[in-house]
Amino acid sequence: MKVISIKEQAGVFAENKDIAAAIREEILLPTLRDGREVVLDFAEVEGATQSFIHATISQAIREFGSEVLEHIIFRNCNDSIRGIVEIVVDYMQASE
Repeated sequence: MKVISIKEQAGVFAENKDIAAAIREEILLPTLRDGREVVLDFAEVEGATQSFIHATISQAIREFGSEVLEHIIFRNCNDSIRGIVEIVVDYMQASE
């Protein structure tokens, strides 16, 4: 299992799509391709934009299907971040 600290990568407000793309390409997708689980840890992150979450996880859903969500754990999400994750996941599942 690979744990990704969103605060360490993106700060207390996750909004930079370039950082999200780097997380996706350098950590998330390679770990999933190796058959391992990934924890996206939002501890101490106050908020995130929909575009950040989309840039982080959408390619994984496209590549592996919605079943990949069984291998991505969203940890320490506040209500706002949880809601954004749900919006992105619902959108991606509707477009499968």
